[in-house]
Amino acid sequence: MILATNITLSYDKKKKIIENGNFHIKQQEFIFVSGSSGSGKSTLLKSLYGKLKIMSGQLFINKINLSKGGQSNLLELRKNLGIIFQDYKLIQEYTIEENIILPLKIKGYDDIVSQKQVEKLLKHIKLSHRIGSYPAELSGGEQQRVAVARALAHNPKIILADEPTGNLDEYSAGVIWDLLKSANELLGITVIVVTHQIPVNFGIRYRRFNIDDGVIYEAS
Repeated sequence: MILATNITLSYDKKKKIIENGNFHIKQQEFIFVSGSSGSGKSTLLKSLYGKLKIMSGQLFINKINLSKGGQSNLLELRKNLGIIFQDYKLIQEYTIEENIILPLKIKGYDDIVSQKQVEKLLKHIKLSHRIGSYPAELSGGEQQRVAVARALAHNPKIILADEPTGNLDEYSAGVIWDLLKSANELLGITVIVVTHQIPVNFGIRYRRFNIDDGVIYEAS
């Protein structure tokens, strides 16, 4: 699923954020990535969805070699990725349905299939009653639920989440964790979450990678 061999990540050649990183993630695993602020957690995530090109080493995701870069590789990669950000990144001028349906349109789903998928997801995230609403009309927790639905819409193989509960209250955070666990357990989606704090009594099996001083290692 994901194989990194001696990858080095940096925003410039002078300072390496991650050096000689090695890890292997199998299909349907739930992975937490932890570490102190500035350790490189989000940097690693950016490399996994192709926003940051690796400096050296090899990075394969779904047999796509990201070490080679190239627009065609990125387009193919992102067809199978769902991405969730801490600040939601919803399009404010779009209704919540239009936000969720966007990846379906990009992937080429027809309108009827797309609409049925959106209705199913809104029911799943318990926001059917907010159809027609815009992001600004929703609470932070509701907006993040929409962001999760958008990430799930096109049936991705992998979900990448960058501090998805960092701005949320305890109840809303719990809802998001339940949605991500369901995606992993029921849909078989590989989930990789960057977080400062792993929930207590999470309830499903997971692995944790920690990043410290540029080194990635698996923590017990």
